[in-house]
Amino acid sequence: MTRDELERELAARRAELRGYCYRMLGSAFDAEDAVQDTMVRAWKSVEGFEGRSGVRSWLYRIATNVCLTTIETRGRRARPMDLSATAWEPVEASLVRTRGEDTWLEPMVDERVLPEAGDPAEIAVARESVRLAFVAALQHLPPRQRAVLILRDVLRWKADEVASLLDTTTASVNSALQRARATLAERPDVGRTEPLGESHQALLEQYVRAFEAYDIDAFVELLAADVTQNMPPFELWLEGADDIAAWMVGPGHQCRGSKLVPVTMNGSPAFVHYKPIGADGELVPFAVQALELADGRIARITSFLDTRLFDLFGFPTEPPA
Repeated sequence: MTRDELERELAARRAELRGYCYRMLGSAFDAEDAVQDTMVRAWKSVEGFEGRSGVRSWLYRIATNVCLTTIETRGRRARPMDLSATAWEPVEASLVRTRGEDTWLEPMVDERVLPEAGDPAEIAVARESVRLAFVAALQHLPPRQRAVLILRDVLRWKADEVASLLDTTTASVNSALQRARATLAERPDVGRTEPLGESHQALLEQYVRAFEAYDIDAFVELLAADVTQNMPPFELWLEGADDIAAWMVGPGHQCRGSKLVPVTMNGSPAFVHYKPIGADGELVPFAVQALELADGRIARITSFLDTRLFDLFGFPTEPPA
């Protein structure tokens, strides 16, 4: 393979490699770093590529090794609900505990990891496999089981192909897949979220109107009875519409006057959240707000308060007029 041929192959595979690394690592930033590392390693070792496996398999082998090393050194990503069995009180004192940015599961915009065209069934599988609940569940798997499940159930690789990539046996791959599936089946929220359809558009429009007007009564009407809200990097998480309402009129009252701009992230509806500051109420980047829907209601609200995401995803620093 020539370096020009490799360059074209890397460009064609970048999005799918980013999606694979994101599912493995649960972090948009780590996924970008892993893809870059994969490309550097491929570039350095291209002269030793003998073509005994396909270029795609070769690149995935490199990416897998990069991801496994990253997981070994950094550990798994989590959501606040993974760190405590019970919800927190909706009071300002609950903001006292935070953790570093390398603790938390992070979102990913769809266009960076999902195919733009192709078989509708395959696109649907890809979209389901980047949902926050699914990516969070993947973090509970041992690293090699995680790789096996993604390669087999998401990317539809054959067992012998995965065995070759991981330098193991087909029987070992099948066993790892069975254990990984059993673990995911025990995660109650994996299959709860709904695909976004036309019927949900009215719900999302009502959500935006209620939030921007700070009409808490209308807002609560849109929430599921067991709705949760979390806001990394805070360990705080809330459960139930009443506690979320109490938070919004209490410690969260400074979000009054906010502006939400719709985007799609993790195969689900999301919003770029601009918050007013100062006497003039200037709107500034504040959070990326991801929603998960179930039974026609808002089941989970995650506000990622990491404004580095604005730069990473190319979101404007000011909301559109």
